[in-house]
Amino acid sequence: MSDNPYATALAANPFAQALDKPDRYVTFCGIDCDGNAKLLMQYVRRHIDQPGQSNAFWDQFRDKLEGRSSQRCDELFLVHSYINMLRELFETHDDQEALALLDKLEDECC
Repeated sequence: MSDNPYATALAANPFAQALDKPDRYVTFCGIDCDGNAKLLMQYVRRHIDQPGQSNAFWDQFRDKLEGRSSQRCDELFLVHSYINMLRELFETHDDQEALALLDKLEDECC
């Protein structure tokens, strides 16, 4: 028995054995959706926390992220709910690293 959860899932799942990378439709093992969403929020914050770079939408987004609105939303939920706004933010700032991570999250987790 392996200590690697992805290897264990592969061994138990004949569909996953044919994959060359993790696939959310087969198993989420090996996919760090929550960790990648938290990292993406760091990219978001570096843009919206700059003086003069925010607006009412991003102020509300920040409130949801920090739990200052009616209910705190987790990072993955915010990515899923606002994926198009996030993409526009990163494209506006030509943040290729953040766009790559957003694409990865969209492909693997949303």
